[in-house]
Amino acid sequence: MDSTLLWTAFFVIATFGLYIGIAVWARAGSTDEFYVAGHDVPPMFNGMATAADWMSAASFLSMAGIIAFSGYDGSVYLMGWTGGYVLLALLLAPYLRKFGKFTVPDFVGDRYYSQAARIVAVICALFISFTYIAGQMRGVGIAFSNFLHVPIEVGVIVGAIIVLFYAVLGGMKGITYTQVAQYCVLIFAFMVPAIFLSLQITGTPIPQLGFIGNAENGTPLLLNLDRTLVDLGFQPYTEGLKSKLDVFAIALALMVGTAGLPHVIIRFFTVPKASDARKSAGWALVFIAVLYTTAPAVAVFARSNFIDTVNESTYSVEAARGEIPAADLPEGSTPGWFYNWERTGLLGFTDHNGDGRIQYRADPATNEVTTLDRDIFVLANPEIGNLPGWVIGLVVAGGLAAALSTAAGLLMVISSAVSHDLCKKVLVPGMSEKQELLVARSAAVAAVLIAILAGIYPPGFVAAVVAFAFGLAAASFFPVIFLGIFWKRMNKEGAIAGMSTGLLMTGAYIVHFKIGFSSVVLGVLAAILAIAAAILFLGTRQEGKSTPALMYSAGGLALVGLLGLIGVLPNIPMGTSEQWFLGISPEGFGTVGMFFSFAVATAVALATKTPPQDVQDMVEEIRIPSIRAHPVHGNAPAE
Repeated sequence: MDSTLLWTAFFVIATFGLYIGIAVWARAGSTDEFYVAGHDVPPMFNGMATAADWMSAASFLSMAGIIAFSGYDGSVYLMGWTGGYVLLALLLAPYLRKFGKFTVPDFVGDRYYSQAARIVAVICALFISFTYIAGQMRGVGIAFSNFLHVPIEVGVIVGAIIVLFYAVLGGMKGITYTQVAQYCVLIFAFMVPAIFLSLQITGTPIPQLGFIGNAENGTPLLLNLDRTLVDLGFQPYTEGLKSKLDVFAIALALMVGTAGLPHVIIRFFTVPKASDARKSAGWALVFIAVLYTTAPAVAVFARSNFIDTVNESTYSVEAARGEIPAADLPEGSTPGWFYNWERTGLLGFTDHNGDGRIQYRADPATNEVTTLDRDIFVLANPEIGNLPGWVIGLVVAGGLAAALSTAAGLLMVISSAVSHDLCKKVLVPGMSEKQELLVARSAAVAAVLIAILAGIYPPGFVAAVVAFAFGLAAASFFPVIFLGIFWKRMNKEGAIAGMSTGLLMTGAYIVHFKIGFSSVVLGVLAAILAIAAAILFLGTRQEGKSTPALMYSAGGLALVGLLGLIGVLPNIPMGTSEQWFLGISPEGFGTVGMFFSFAVATAVALATKTPPQDVQDMVEEIRIPSIRAHPVHGNAPAE
């Protein structure tokens, strides 16, 4: 066993042992501890946990890879995700904490005095969380596949079992303190190789300064990279291809999507009071900025190193088969890390011209790097730069910490949405606390099984998959949360119409341009909508307001779902970029969906009756820091 594998095994086993130990120490004994960690997490620790929850596999693994290969266009992810956190901290976090509920659907159900609104919010939360968790599970699979020499599928399953253990046992209390440890691991793992590479390439120990400084030959590093890329037929690194409208749409979708993400919002319910929600948001922003200001530097180092070490190198078939060690090859040969990643299927070489050398080009006809998964580059960077084995092992542990911390937060959203918002509040109101905990843990197990499938068969790169979740959150949750806090005239009819419009419109656009509406896809979507209609029927029946039309709709949709799954429905081909609405990509369509959601919610609210007076009073009180939250709804005090 080589030293790299030994170090990797050491860091992964040590950190996983630490996470599980914390989960056992902080195990939840009540629903209050399971859902919101007993409302007693200190602001700085909550800021660390929020940063770990926030900096998923998309931030740690994929964002630098996307920036590395998209250049200027990739910076939209930095702007959107960072700006969104500021929006969340200023506009929503303290007010939601003052409201004092366990979950976002809980807020929607009580603010809009409606079980139907609560159920629609649960459905939105589940859609968003499952889309997001697919990206995290894929990140886990990538981290395991190379360094532990197992297939991606096995990596996904192992990671899912670990996260399930501490999420089910510890609940939000265990997850919070585990995420504090995970933040320390992931930020150390991200920064150490970045500092090494910055010293190696530019002689500067600060990566943020290194990537805008000079290379060893004295010319600016970015100018060097621009010239190299143009010579190979690529777009200059510092120029973008996306239209200004698309950049604006993606950035705004990521910003408002951040402010509507249920697994981030739920973190602000774990602090003692509303002022602590603001403090923890400030701490989280500091902790997040450390990684986000370093990611562009890591991206530039990765692209520069990849071209320098791979392009025009001599490929060895014997090394690829493992017959001879890559270290024994002569100078100018393809480096060993290339063969390691090639065995995972995430990197590949096809010798089109038969000269035995790798030509990396923009033109697909002459490009010989035929498989290039952008998600591998943060993990591969230490190997590319010939850094010590312990650094490589540390980065794997950091990647797993990033993916697992967010996956755990998403599992909490899914389990609480099913147990607390759906079962206890709608379907079985008389459920005991013990039964509720059992349902929450069972829901987490079921969610992990679905997440494993989503991680093995993901619809794109990690960051791209996560961007779709932000689009769905932007179009469904953000308008009703924002209007629910700042407009007391907003009523339940407007909320239901707005959430439904945003989710369906954005979801349909993403599916059309990323997957296509095949018969099976139509069948699956119809089946999901049938289940949603049936739950709405059962939930509204508790209020005595259910309509037979919902039950008939559920039956009709179930029949359509069955027809789709057996292949009877028509196949609608996937859309092309030429058909994008106003040139806006699926990643940015959440912005369009959000505006439609705002418009529909506002129009329906104005056309229907005003909310009850006690709800309007409650909205006024939530916005004034010195007044206690409305006692009728059992909320925690503001200060």
